[in-house]
Amino acid sequence: MTKKNIFVLGLDEANLATLQDVPNADTYRFHGLLTPEELQGSEVSVPELLEHARGVLDSFDGSVDAIVGYWDFPVSTMVPILAERYGTRSTGLGSVVKCEHKYWSRLEQRKVVDEHPRFGRVDLDAEDPRPPEGVRFPMWLKPALSYSSELAFGVKDMAEFREAVAEIRQGITRVGRPFEYVLGQLELPPEMAGVGGVVCLAEESLTGIQVAVEGYVHQGEVTVYGVLDSINYPDSSSFLRHQYPSSLPEPVQHRLSDVSTRVIEQIGMDSATFSIEFFYDPGTDEINLLEINPRHSQSHAELFEYVDGVPNHHCMLSLALGEDPALPYRQGPYRTAAKWYHRWFTDGVAREVPTAEEIAQVERDIPGVVVEVVPERGQRLADLGQQDSYSYEIAHVFTGGEDDDDMREKYDRAIAALRLGFGDEPGSAPGSGSESGTGTVPGPRGETTGRQPEKQGQE
Repeated sequence: MTKKNIFVLGLDEANLATLQDVPNADTYRFHGLLTPEELQGSEVSVPELLEHARGVLDSFDGSVDAIVGYWDFPVSTMVPILAERYGTRSTGLGSVVKCEHKYWSRLEQRKVVDEHPRFGRVDLDAEDPRPPEGVRFPMWLKPALSYSSELAFGVKDMAEFREAVAEIRQGITRVGRPFEYVLGQLELPPEMAGVGGVVCLAEESLTGIQVAVEGYVHQGEVTVYGVLDSINYPDSSSFLRHQYPSSLPEPVQHRLSDVSTRVIEQIGMDSATFSIEFFYDPGTDEINLLEINPRHSQSHAELFEYVDGVPNHHCMLSLALGEDPALPYRQGPYRTAAKWYHRWFTDGVAREVPTAEEIAQVERDIPGVVVEVVPERGQRLADLGQQDSYSYEIAHVFTGGEDDDDMREKYDRAIAALRLGFGDEPGSAPGSGSESGTGTVPGPRGETTGRQPEKQGQE
């Protein structure tokens, strides 16, 4: 039997294990195409990354049957560029960029839906930048493109606005400049003329229950296959967990699906997966769209496997191969599942980190648990990449259970067993890594923050 060669941009060990759990995995051969470190390093050169990837593919002695990826920029934009060159299936580059560029995405959304916040651009070149006309405090400031919501700040007044602008000015070009290369590959509409990639967006803050809608487009038809709840730490914008399936009423989920379908059709995606973040306010019954991710949501793969029986990697792979992307429904071993984010809300040094063998023992001792520890022993948290503006991810704990109580009990047991410890400096006494439940969450540099909760984090 001839196996199909699937090249995965940024293939990592955790996702390789999940990819091998999809149906018909024995007919696939997975190949890493560039490392996560190469793709998400401090300096990004899209032309150099593309040249490196083409060198690997051109020298491969076999067929290139699919090229896929599950990370944000530059991976999300490299997939369609490489797919066009090698004749593999993917949505077009323009549809990806319309989602990745937060300002362009808002322009497209408002053509077909009203369920979005007021927004506008902030002139970073102005001597005294001001909020866009009609956009009120509290609001979020964010680059048009960033990693893991880096440089995204919730602000409630002009003092915080100016502080956020100063920080964004210093770091926005790191990703914004490379993104301009990608924009240069497209014929832009008049409303995007001269906008570029180094853009700061202001949006009014959203409140309510945060949810994620996942789906795909196959042969022009949009399918929503799952709705997940996103639950934050108390008084924080940082995720505590993603939970599947959502607890929202069915009529609300149908409305979320309808808005998602209209927006994705407007964007013009096809042969691709997507994930859309929303807020639902039970008090007003309002839905508001936060952002569109034009990629496969790899961090939820275990949740779908726990509940539906197959990881959602199946959709990404099937679309890339021109096969049926449909997932089974509720055929997994658990009724509910969650991905927990164990966080530290101030800087420190990882003094106690479990070994791979110790992690494997935790997973054996607690059925329905998978653990990923982020820092290495001795690593300073401020040096971790892909973090939001207010916290550091210490561990990801996936749990499957019969109900919320069952999952929380498994999470608590796993965190206690991992015995993570942190200190201020190398050689200092380790501190506790327990979950904050006080309702007062330390912000960056150990300060407290009362800023308006909103999603900030990568999946």
